[in-house]
Amino acid sequence: MIITLFIVFFVLIIIGTPIAFALLISSTAAIYFFSHVPLLIVVQRVFTGLDVFALMAIPLFLFAGYLMTAIKISDKLIALASIFLGRYRGGLSLVTTGSSAVFGAISGSANATTAAIGSVMIPSMQKKGYDQAFSAAVVSSSGVLGLIVPPSITMVLFGVSAGVSIGGLFLNGIVPAIIIAAGIMIINYVISCRRGYGGEQPLDFSESMKVIKSSAVALAMPIIILGGIYAGIFTPTESAAVACAYGLLVGIFFYRNLTFTMMLEISKKTIKTTSVILFLIGSASVFTYVLASENVPRTLALFIIDLSDNPIVIMFLLLGLLLVLGTFLDNVAAVVLLTPTLMPVINFAGIDPMFFGVFMVIAVAVGQITPPVGLNLFIATNLTDRKLEEVVRASLPYFAFYVVLLSFFIIFPGLLTVF
Repeated sequence: MIITLFIVFFVLIIIGTPIAFALLISSTAAIYFFSHVPLLIVVQRVFTGLDVFALMAIPLFLFAGYLMTAIKISDKLIALASIFLGRYRGGLSLVTTGSSAVFGAISGSANATTAAIGSVMIPSMQKKGYDQAFSAAVVSSSGVLGLIVPPSITMVLFGVSAGVSIGGLFLNGIVPAIIIAAGIMIINYVISCRRGYGGEQPLDFSESMKVIKSSAVALAMPIIILGGIYAGIFTPTESAAVACAYGLLVGIFFYRNLTFTMMLEISKKTIKTTSVILFLIGSASVFTYVLASENVPRTLALFIIDLSDNPIVIMFLLLGLLLVLGTFLDNVAAVVLLTPTLMPVINFAGIDPMFFGVFMVIAVAVGQITPPVGLNLFIATNLTDRKLEEVVRASLPYFAFYVVLLSFFIIFPGLLTVF
């Protein structure tokens, strides 16, 4: 059964079938031809996989992120980052990373962060003489923070799949997000110094205060969400509803640039994206049912434990697996598909599920800058007139940084479980 399951799955993937359909078709075929279980189980497993209250946070966070993008929060965050970072060597690259980190806390999406920040920063960097391949590499690598900085939709999916506190994942994602943003800025600064990219003229005090005042309203959103969760005022799912309400109030009454037409388009995008994600979750639920019925997770756990019972060695093996799979699996697909399979390994090895959750989110997020599926690379490249190969080469220092940092987290796991 398992051989047939994977053969059908990979054949469908190779011929270009969307992964959700590949999961569902291969699982259904395995059940139909190699078991006596009625096909009604397929419908039941899809329903069971979606019958989780915490999944309500996904459309709500998506709506809030699209809302903040529509009212041009990115422009205000870029202006704010310029006040503090623009004056240094390679200032525009530093501004790109800084604004991506903050925008990621609002959008929860790597692709949205890359598109929103890149559409503004890449033309600006080009005018100042920055190499376009370098600019695209900075934008795509910084855009990865959209999946790491809480609140993160990927963390919601892991929390649901692994039964781990979503609020805990949000809080423990703060420290690594800060470390990653600082590391990317250091790389930006070093490369900018070597290439002679200068800083920007700082704004005067009055202009700076106007920018800070305009941006403060946007910055309050992640503070309200994380502060409310940490203080126990509301759950992560409830915080998503608060984010939506806050975004509507800001767009209608403060910035006054949110129209009914925009809200309709935001709602359509939210429904479309949510449908794709939920269909993928339901399909993955059937796929993991087949794997579990054949004891694949337990067999995998025993196989890895036989190789080594050292948690550090096991984590390095899993890091290699996640990085390889991240090259052709989207982060959502990777999390919903791999989490149920890998959790037995984590439990056997005595690894903290909270640590692994934050670690896995970062590891699969790196797939956004690795071909052939790295969407951040494609989005950033499309904003330039360079070839993808040039942008990939320029992204190598950032990819190496992510890998080294993930290795560092394995050796010092306390950095991912501060809270």
